[in-house]
Amino acid sequence: MTHRIKVAGLQPVQVLAGLAGIAFIVFGVVGFTRTGVGDWAAQSYVLGFSVNPLHNTVLVAVGVLGLLMALGSGLARLYGWLLFAGFAALFVWDLMITGILAQNPAEQYGNPLAVNTNDNWLHLGLALFGLLLAVMPARRKLVEDEEPVDDHAEAHVLPEPRSEAFRGERDTTPITEPLPAARREPITQEQAVVDPNTERVNKDKIKH
Repeated sequence: MTHRIKVAGLQPVQVLAGLAGIAFIVFGVVGFTRTGVGDWAAQSYVLGFSVNPLHNTVLVAVGVLGLLMALGSGLARLYGWLLFAGFAALFVWDLMITGILAQNPAEQYGNPLAVNTNDNWLHLGLALFGLLLAVMPARRKLVEDEEPVDDHAEAHVLPEPRSEAFRGERDTTPITEPLPAARREPITQEQAVVDPNTERVNKDKIKH
């Protein structure tokens, strides 16, 4: 019997990726209820986080991607790497936009996502969450494989020879064959009377 290690069903990384995808979609939809979809310059707040229609669209797209990539453990880890890279870069850009970093090479692009200080720390937390998904180990189980039985080989197995002890137990009593009737010696009348077990014979075979 052989043993092998196999990935055990639904992985925790898939569950977390799916939950993250749902959270992004919900947050983006709630943001649309505050900003609407017609005015892309509109800005509003959800739980203290600044949002606009473009920001909401990005959140919904990231959420849908998370639900799709949660279907496989490898894809879920790849989703974690994407979250880590994307939100880490966005966090650095947020620091430039909010003035925490003195230099801002992308100053000409302004603040298209309408981020504020609260968004900065949220994006840092999401980057760390993505890193957690990317490095999360797989849950595995030990599987026992039964060795296949070769019926063809069993059919050609020769019977084991009998041991000498078994051979010695054979019945060695000699078998005596009865003499033919023609070779039997005739008996006298007195022998036939004395021995009742003597088989019956013709009268002409009895000696007088």
